[in-house]
Amino acid sequence: MATVLRAELSTKNKYWIDKHRYYELKHFCLQYPLWKKSYEEISDSTIPLSMVGGMTTSNLPGDPTGKRAMLKTFYSEKIRIIEDCAKEADPYLYEYIIKAVTEELSYTYLKTKLDIPCGKDMYYDRYRRFFWLLSESRN
Repeated sequence: MATVLRAELSTKNKYWIDKHRYYELKHFCLQYPLWKKSYEEISDSTIPLSMVGGMTTSNLPGDPTGKRAMLKTFYSEKIRIIEDCAKEADPYLYEYIIKAVTEELSYTYLKTKLDIPCGKDMYYDRYRRFFWLLSESRN
């Protein structure tokens, strides 16, 4: 996966965040599908904990039920942060925002394949707002 370099947002923009912070948050969002999958696997008691999400569980309490509960909390918190920030950025476009930031989809793709109900300027305003809110919530 190559990182596409884009022009930096002006520091005068109300949703400005540092370029490196943006990439940190972008990579945080790209883990969302893995967290969702791991969260679902935790509920399946036939799957050993050592095979869930690649996370080591040796430092967690010895109780398997307790370990599953701690892991569910861990993953649900990360999932919730992304979903809450997307809903706060725009309650009508949040599903498109989540799809875009977690699957690296462009506005063109969202418009042609998913028929996003807004223009490019409005979408990118909400997209930037999402990352600004995410940055605030992750401080």
